[in-house]
Amino acid sequence: MKYFLIAGEASGDLHGANLMRSIKTLDPSATFQFYGGDLMKAQGGALLKHFSEMAFMGFVEVVANLSAINQNLASCKQAIIDAKPDVLILIDYPGFNMRIAAFAKSMGIKVSYFISPKIWAWNQSRVHKIKKIVDQMLCILPFEVDFYKKFAMDVVYVGNPLKDAIANYSFQNDFKLANGLSSKPIIAILPGSRKMELLKILPTMLAVQNHFPDHQFVVAAAPGLPTNFYQQFQLSGAKILYNCTYDILANAELAIVTSGTATLETALFNVPQVVCYKANAVSVFIARMLVKIKFISLVNLIADEKIVTELIQQDCTVVNIAKELKMLLAGSSGRTEMLAKYQHLQSLVGPEGASLRAAQAICQFIQPIAHV
Repeated sequence: MKYFLIAGEASGDLHGANLMRSIKTLDPSATFQFYGGDLMKAQGGALLKHFSEMAFMGFVEVVANLSAINQNLASCKQAIIDAKPDVLILIDYPGFNMRIAAFAKSMGIKVSYFISPKIWAWNQSRVHKIKKIVDQMLCILPFEVDFYKKFAMDVVYVGNPLKDAIANYSFQNDFKLANGLSSKPIIAILPGSRKMELLKILPTMLAVQNHFPDHQFVVAAAPGLPTNFYQQFQLSGAKILYNCTYDILANAELAIVTSGTATLETALFNVPQVVCYKANAVSVFIARMLVKIKFISLVNLIADEKIVTELIQQDCTVVNIAKELKMLLAGSSGRTEMLAKYQHLQSLVGPEGASLRAAQAICQFIQPIAHV
């Protein structure tokens, strides 16, 4: 069967790669064309566009890059026409993928959506559009199932693929030695993967170093960005490491994390964290007017309670980050409490196998007789 996948950011590339790996075990003749990244490329098939050319976030940023976005949409539609896939698999990235879903549906192509758009946070009325243009919705967050049921939409809950990503990862031996790090405990910085995001928040994160002379800071570089991108920042001794975020987390005492998938990854590694977010002021103002959720981090959203502190916009300062981190140092009551809540979170996320369950659902969807 022919599969066309679209992942528009680093987390989607990760989940797309694991999904492709699982599909190949069920469909050895599978062929792939995709918009994604290096991890998906490693699974075989044709990488048509790298997600680094597509990662625009925030209302102002999107408007400023409308020409590039429209060009990406047009080229993607043509690629789908040329590929004639048996199924289009969309991975998160709703602003782009919802428009592609509508196009594919008009062309009579089956549409499977892996990792639901977060319409429960922004515009719940869009579920009516999703029912018309998405044939199969694969959810990874437990509360999404109840949300869709309110609108009489059938969904498949497969669990969270981050468990698979961690289980499949090959960890480095002697990580500190191999990367020229000292014996000091590590504070990890996970600043996100989008240029605009990094430019806003990374300088603040790096400045926290002055408050922790007994620690070393390690930045998890974003895949898809050139190595010289980070040279513009005042690193002040912080180490920039590439393609080893999970190794960094496995060896970290604490973490400063930009809101997103990385917050849940950090929790699954049992690393106490402070969640930060900074963006264009206009974009954040509009978001606050529209958002329908009380938390921005996946950790707090899944648990439906405050586990990690979220420092947003004007609250995201060096002093505030340092203050929150110091309450999570080894031996502190704050650290003990957060780690205990992480254990409950792990149970909510569920077991490994989400990628395989998603692959099974997709294969059954496009070839029901062969997979009964």
